[in-house]
Amino acid sequence: MRAVIQRVSAASVISDGVLTGKIGQGLMLLLGVAKGDEKLDAELLAAKIAKLRIFSDENDKMNKSVMDIKGSALVVSNFTLSANYSHGNRPDYFGAEAPERANDLYEYFVELLRKEIGNVETGVFGAHMDITMEANGPITIVMDSDVLKRKGK
Repeated sequence: MRAVIQRVSAASVISDGVLTGKIGQGLMLLLGVAKGDEKLDAELLAAKIAKLRIFSDENDKMNKSVMDIKGSALVVSNFTLSANYSHGNRPDYFGAEAPERANDLYEYFVELLRKEIGNVETGVFGAHMDITMEANGPITIVMDSDVLKRKGK
């Protein structure tokens, strides 16, 4: 499971023409579910992201988490994070999990993140989405649950 995490001042998502999520200060997350991902992947990512210290403290050091600042998160599913771009110029997405299973893991991740930080807004799984955000920093981190699993061994 991969997440692209961006610190934002504000973000919103329009899914198939309808506003489905809008936040102020917090995190904009693109979440991709790969074949073979399990609940453990969602658990590791949600716990790490909730505690990730990328917000400034009173000394302007990145020392606070989204929980510390009582911020929000906007989570949008993104199967293209599993793109294979190693051949030619047209990526394939065979590494992405099947939609039904991917949606279940996406929803599980959102549920876990809500337990950690409270306000979590979402897009609509499988919909065409337009995202607007005010990146803050910019601070952008790509996180892969496989890296977190290796650390735990």
